[in-house]
Amino acid sequence: MEALDLARWQFGITTIYHFLFVPLTIGLSVIVASLQTAWYRTGKQEYLRATKFFGKLFLINFAMGVVTGIVQEFQFGMNWSDYSTFVGDVFGAPLAMEALLAFFLESTFIGLWIFGWDKLPRRVHLACIWIAAIATNFSAYFIIAANAWMRHPVGFAVDSETGRARLTDIWAVLSNDQAWSTYLHVVAGAFIAAGLFVVAVSAFKLMRERWPRRGAEPPHPSEHELFRKTLRVGFAVTALAGVLVAISGDNQAKLMAQYEPMKLAGAEALWDDEEGAGFSLFAVGDIENGRNHINLQIPNVLSFLATGDLGGNVQGINDVQARYETVFGPGDYRPNVAVLYWAFRLMMGLGLAGVAISVAGLWLTRRGRLPGRRWMYRVAIAALPAALAANIFGWVLTEMGRQPWTVVGELLTANSVSPGVSLTEVAISLTAFTLIYAVLAVVEGGLLWRYVNAGPGHVMPYPSDADPDEPEPGTADRPADDRDDRVPAFVY
Repeated sequence: MEALDLARWQFGITTIYHFLFVPLTIGLSVIVASLQTAWYRTGKQEYLRATKFFGKLFLINFAMGVVTGIVQEFQFGMNWSDYSTFVGDVFGAPLAMEALLAFFLESTFIGLWIFGWDKLPRRVHLACIWIAAIATNFSAYFIIAANAWMRHPVGFAVDSETGRARLTDIWAVLSNDQAWSTYLHVVAGAFIAAGLFVVAVSAFKLMRERWPRRGAEPPHPSEHELFRKTLRVGFAVTALAGVLVAISGDNQAKLMAQYEPMKLAGAEALWDDEEGAGFSLFAVGDIENGRNHINLQIPNVLSFLATGDLGGNVQGINDVQARYETVFGPGDYRPNVAVLYWAFRLMMGLGLAGVAISVAGLWLTRRGRLPGRRWMYRVAIAALPAALAANIFGWVLTEMGRQPWTVVGELLTANSVSPGVSLTEVAISLTAFTLIYAVLAVVEGGLLWRYVNAGPGHVMPYPSDADPDEPEPGTADRPADDRDDRVPAFVY
């Protein structure tokens, strides 16, 4: 084993861990802003209580995402200095824009939203969460544009004297076909995960209400209506995002065939160029000799996905390998075919399962109904880890499919690692990060479990049962149509 191997493991582990929080942050920011908008427009306290409750969970997730995301950028200097030297002038531009523009707005207005509950007019306070949500999505775009450049490098020239990539057209980097398509696909997947997060929390609380634990304190009666509505919201968000995932995924496949034929071939275990190629459902192959023993297919579907033509030509692994050897010289340019093949199927299968559960959930909860069997709620809860796993497998496909390149056609991964870093040093940092992230996982899980169990009454107390005429917090002496009064403060 070499330092390169452990450096790849370390970056993969920290990236996957970080991306557990990213999709929830992207999607929950918009969902929380939408709930607050519903309260602003209707004045219904259940929407305010839902805003405060899911806002609390969003902030816990956001904080953990920031902490784990910082580590990502430090790794470029720690283990990948040769990569940083080559791409820094190009890769650094969108990352700098993300930090100076998007993240600055995101963090600033989230702070105003947190501390402005009892200080800002409702309209201004609502604008804060929307600006934060929009900035969160812009932040994702800049990062994805940098990543897309690695898969389809444009807008640069290699300096003959320094050997570094020099940025020549920032607009080409930001308007990269791969960037737009990947962004739509990633954000749609993020909304699936966030929608199913809301579904899982709502289903858990409704299940506990219907089948309470022995000796547990019964929930407040208002919680039933609150979580019935947020359950529907989560199902609707997931179903709509599923449509966008399908549309963007189709475009991704066509771009993959155009710019990354080896990745597409690996994801389908397609060994030779083929016209009218079928979509593989299950395959058992001989990677060493480049052939399949078993391959159950749907005829012509892969050609249609890749080219828009049922009889279109799709490039195979063996033929792409031969072409790359002609262009780039001798070497093995094949990615890990087994990882790509199953990552692709797990991404699609788990993602479609989550969307199917949401469509079924919308039907089961129509006209104020709720499912009557406990297993239905458990399925809804289980859809959340399935959606998070689908997002992770999607990034495994994206990053492993680019190998053996860090920048396709320009820089090999083997030439990107820091030359002065030893195997022992990488092993120490890998162990330290893994232990720290394990502790953070316990903290994150504990906080989410604590506040989900506590329920909305923790962040916005219900009126005292001893005085049923007591008004809801923040509603006393307030004109019903006054939209500019200050936002009531609650326990946060």
